[in-house]
Amino acid sequence: MGVSGCGKSSIGLQLAGALQVPFLEGDTYHSYANVAKMTAGVPLTDADRADWLLALHKEIRDARLKQTGLVLSCSSLKRRYRDLLRSADPELRFAHLAGPRELIAERMAARKEHYMPTTLLDSQLATLEPLQDDEAGLVLDIAEPPAQLVQQILRT
Repeated sequence: MGVSGCGKSSIGLQLAGALQVPFLEGDTYHSYANVAKMTAGVPLTDADRADWLLALHKEIRDARLKQTGLVLSCSSLKRRYRDLLRSADPELRFAHLAGPRELIAERMAARKEHYMPTTLLDSQLATLEPLQDDEAGLVLDIAEPPAQLVQQILRT
């Protein structure tokens, strides 16, 4: 979890490979309308995210029922979003990829062919509700090398 540009996809892919479980890119579950809004630099609302979160909830629930395991990249910016996702599997754990705004903006600017503009970073940071002490998961510093972040997740 984390704001756009924090490394959710790359860390998620590596983690899924290490665990030998499927990886799902949460961004691919956004509706065309959501992608169009973000591309235009318009922040999503809770209502915009509702169907997207329900689709991710279904994927988590299905993986739990099949006992296949799953790594999913999802911004999970608000506690209530995480609570919804956790309701699909009480064993769900979050890895919050966190770092300074400047580093994230630099990474976003370097990405090619991604619809999320850097102009939306501040709205995402304003919306972000970091993991709380009572939420299962850990906070990771994105300044660390990706392989080290994956190892920290695996140890936890």
